[in-house]
Amino acid sequence: MRLDCPGSPHLTYCTNIHPGETWEAVRQNVFTHVLAVKERACPNRPFAVGLRLSARAASVLAAQAVLEQLRGFLKEHALYVASLNGFPYGVFHGTAVKEAVYLPDWRDSARLQYSNQLAEILAALMPEGTELAGTVSTVPGAFRAHVNSPADIACIAEHLIAHAAFLHRLRDRTGQLITLALEPEPFCYLETTSQAIAFFEDHLFTRAAAMRFVGLTGVSLHDGESALRSHLGICLDACHAAVEYENPASALDALASAGIHVGKIQLSTGLEVDFTGAGERDSDRLALLDRLRPFAEGVYLHQVVARIGSTFHHTLDLPAAIAAAERDPSQLAVWRIHFHVPIFRESLGPFRNTQPLLRELLAIVKKRPVSAHLEVETYTWDVLPEEHRREAIDDAIARELSWVSQRLSS
Repeated sequence: MRLDCPGSPHLTYCTNIHPGETWEAVRQNVFTHVLAVKERACPNRPFAVGLRLSARAASVLAAQAVLEQLRGFLKEHALYVASLNGFPYGVFHGTAVKEAVYLPDWRDSARLQYSNQLAEILAALMPEGTELAGTVSTVPGAFRAHVNSPADIACIAEHLIAHAAFLHRLRDRTGQLITLALEPEPFCYLETTSQAIAFFEDHLFTRAAAMRFVGLTGVSLHDGESALRSHLGICLDACHAAVEYENPASALDALASAGIHVGKIQLSTGLEVDFTGAGERDSDRLALLDRLRPFAEGVYLHQVVARIGSTFHHTLDLPAAIAAAERDPSQLAVWRIHFHVPIFRESLGPFRNTQPLLRELLAIVKKRPVSAHLEVETYTWDVLPEEHRREAIDDAIARELSWVSQRLSS
């Protein structure tokens, strides 16, 4: 849905919350869950669909007949697609995903081919005759441990430039402007806003990158530099930024100063545990730690950043952080955990979410145009401890959308 605030951004939710790796499963989710959410959240206006497509699903949807069927359904039900989630390439639910979620990454031509296909699909699904630009969010280069040499970095940049050239040609053919939005995440090659800015300035927004783009497209150097900035940008995930203790205003100001387009903002909250409020004794803090165990599930990575005084201690996954704290209770300070929890639920038992940071971000969005796409993304619903997911999923998603709408309209 479009919101009545600066830039009239489009608000949706990401369908990666619904299990589905095949096109048939994704189609069924759109025909059931998306319609149910629209009825609750936006019954009388067009409603945006934030599609997540695996490579397997995308290969089927790319067929013209299948695309036409979906286009007809969208039109019939006042739905439209302006953004895709192209982060998880393969299976995303029901089995251990962990670090495999980043593969294939931007070192691999398979990621380039997949992203090209997603862009082609999005161009076909976007509403015609509007100035709406599309976005595809993607992995932040690669998982950090997989980037081992300057050659790896150069390969990532080369594939991103090649994709930008594809998006340029796609715009010439279809008239649709699409931006690839890299999504910084803890323990990835692009982990923070500052790291993302440095990568763009050092590898994508350089004269050498522009010349490479010119070689791929035949445009002028000036147009090449402009096109790279139009087709490559950032997806700012509010949970990821909160886990890294980033300040929303500072992050957005830095991106604007660097001329980096914020293609999408993912409206999400992580889990925050303040062990310092549990008492002075180690036994009290360890008792609180014990209540955190149900969140240490085995499907997704739940990176932890602990603030201990003025220092930050990073741990790859929550089970490892819990085990380390049991050995050394001095680590039980303030933890922020990459576990997407419902944005409207300020507390989850003795824990809180990072909603204050999301509120700050939304306050900025309310005052000035920041991004055309706002997307709620609580994909971990089915692995939340049972006591925190007793609400019907469609009702919960509608509540999240309503919570955002209220804060941007009040």
